[in-house]
Amino acid sequence: MSSASEVRILQTVQGTVGSRPAVVRAARGLSHFGEHALGWVAVAGVGAVLDKPRRRRWASVAGGAVGAHAASIIIKRVVRRPRPNDPSVQVNVSTPSRLSFPSSHATSTTAAAVLLGRLTGLPLPAVLVPPMLLSRLVLGVHYPSDVLAGSALGAVSAAAVLRAEQKFGVK
Repeated sequence: MSSASEVRILQTVQGTVGSRPAVVRAARGLSHFGEHALGWVAVAGVGAVLDKPRRRRWASVAGGAVGAHAASIIIKRVVRRPRPNDPSVQVNVSTPSRLSFPSSHATSTTAAAVLLGRLTGLPLPAVLVPPMLLSRLVLGVHYPSDVLAGSALGAVSAAAVLRAEQKFGVK
């Protein structure tokens, strides 16, 4: 997909759902929650405290989210794709870097959602991932391919954690 096509998608998202102040506020809230995977680490920490029999699996959620985030940062530094920079795209939140590919928020959220879903038995990837991906577009800080690649990387990261849990008998 060309950058021009992706900018058109951003324009469409921002012109429809992204034009509502409540949506932008919610997207900013998701952005702050997902920054450096800290919100997911906090959720996992609370789970570990409240659910002692499965403390190691809660630790895997935190480790998986942080590991996925770290992988995305490494890839960002290799790829070095700049964030969207088009006068028609409004940037609605600050970012820690100018690098866009892949979306670290999408990566850590997908990893956390898959791991939390496996732990709780709930369909959390279907509930948690789409809003985070959409929020990055509403905020104008990622191209659609950034969030899709980030989500794919998060799913691969979660699969690696699940394999490690199985190998080491984490219950």
